[in-house]
Amino acid sequence: MELKKISELKPREKLMLYGAGHLTDKELLAILLGTGIKGKNVTALAEEVLKILDENNYKTRIKDLLSISGLGKAKSSLITASLELSRRILCPDKKKITAPADALPYISHYSDRKQEHFLCLSLNGAHEVIQARVVSMGLVNRTLVHPREIFSDPLKDRAAAVLIAHNHPSGNIEPSQEDIEITKRIKNAGKILGIELLDHIIFTGNAYYSFLEEGKI
Repeated sequence: MELKKISELKPREKLMLYGAGHLTDKELLAILLGTGIKGKNVTALAEEVLKILDENNYKTRIKDLLSISGLGKAKSSLITASLELSRRILCPDKKKITAPADALPYISHYSDRKQEHFLCLSLNGAHEVIQARVVSMGLVNRTLVHPREIFSDPLKDRAAAVLIAHNHPSGNIEPSQEDIEITKRIKNAGKILGIELLDHIIFTGNAYYSFLEEGKI
């Protein structure tokens, strides 16, 4: 099949030909949902579900999904059950972050988002991942990414360190001046709180920039 025709495939067809790993999160959700609802096709419905999942992360509950207009109990139950099954069986155990690439399994699926997603990984003293969370969505700037938002949950986790990351929908992994300033601000706040900033990773679907590897942190 010609490459130009891959984009024309429906999610289920794409899965059968190339495997689940080649599908976006929205396409995987479209398969789970099966069909759309009156006035809303399955792609649009999957996009709304994905927005809820991004906003609530691992705390997504069935009532959050039921807030989507037209999404009934059956489809909401299916998504919620799938999330819990994934958490129990497929989610990695506490993995030690020894290099920036070790963090990619926790963040890379956000690379296809149209908005910038700012993420924070709480790490224990051995640099094992306690939890990965979405801190904010939208243009990364000082207003949205404030140290109090970054460190709020890690403090509850009794984290010893954090690793922050965000996607660049533009495809350019080079940090902006705003990215550099935010990194310095969070690092300094971490010193006061006694929580080390291990790294800041900017990533796309096929590349990443690590402040640590580049000697910028």
